[in-house]
Amino acid sequence: MQGRWWLSWVLSVVAVSAWAQEPAEPPARAEAVEEADEPPFVVNGRSGTVELGDGLARMEVPANFLYLAPEEAARVLEEAWGNPPGATTLGMLVPANVDVAAPEGWGVVINYADDGHVEDEDASSIDYAELLKEMQESTREESAERKKAGYGGIELVGWAATPHYDPGTRKLYWAKELGSTEEGASEHSLNYNVRILGKEGVLVLNAVSGMSQLPHVEKDMQQVLGFTSFKPGHRYEDFDPSTGRVAAYGVAGLVAGKVAAKAGLFKGLLTALLAAKKLVIAGVAALFVGLGKLFKRRGSEDGTP
Repeated sequence: MQGRWWLSWVLSVVAVSAWAQEPAEPPARAEAVEEADEPPFVVNGRSGTVELGDGLARMEVPANFLYLAPEEAARVLEEAWGNPPGATTLGMLVPANVDVAAPEGWGVVINYADDGHVEDEDASSIDYAELLKEMQESTREESAERKKAGYGGIELVGWAATPHYDPGTRKLYWAKELGSTEEGASEHSLNYNVRILGKEGVLVLNAVSGMSQLPHVEKDMQQVLGFTSFKPGHRYEDFDPSTGRVAAYGVAGLVAGKVAAKAGLFKGLLTALLAAKKLVIAGVAALFVGLGKLFKRRGSEDGTP
């Protein structure tokens, strides 16, 4: 299946104990844009109310989106986007009228990071310009490691959307523009991130597309923010500090990638930061080398271990 150069590094997801409720009605067929040389990649999905996990969260999916159950999401990741098998997710969202394998196709991979209650006291004081510089430095180090391992280099160009945290809804979003340092690479990659803070974990929603689709993806991701929420008992305000678990990172850590760095290679959500045709585990491992250095550096500055 032909795909975009940037779709190949797309997303890798690791095992978490969660499932998405099966649709009660026969699934709808996504409309697709036919390509000249091959038939469209047809997916089975549905709109309406969707339960994520075992009563964990809910989505009220509008008609312009389709929710794909975990098994169907895996089929898209592997067959349409060329990722290796074995990814486990809470499902995906895809535009209802676009072929996911076409140049304009994209999707939102959904997961849950069960790392504890993320305290948000640092949100209002984060210097995102400074954080970006640190992340860029870390990415340059990671890119050098990738090249040593025989993979293409990457660069964090900058914010495609500056991080924004809403303390009222406990929802956070940001987007990064990423590029390849290799000759012949054309369009930059857009990595759009949404995080929703819950009682003792975070809903992780990541979308990858080309930078030319930023206006469209940004509009749709704002819609996703609005129709996704934790259910009662799992909401941020349900946290009991006397008995609950607290995460080892705050809002700044979420933006910089602390979920992935803390969790390791096979826990939480791994984002490949850049699209190439396949996710190479060695390349992702190199990413954590850079992230580890970033957090070690930040920790030494603020006095934490």
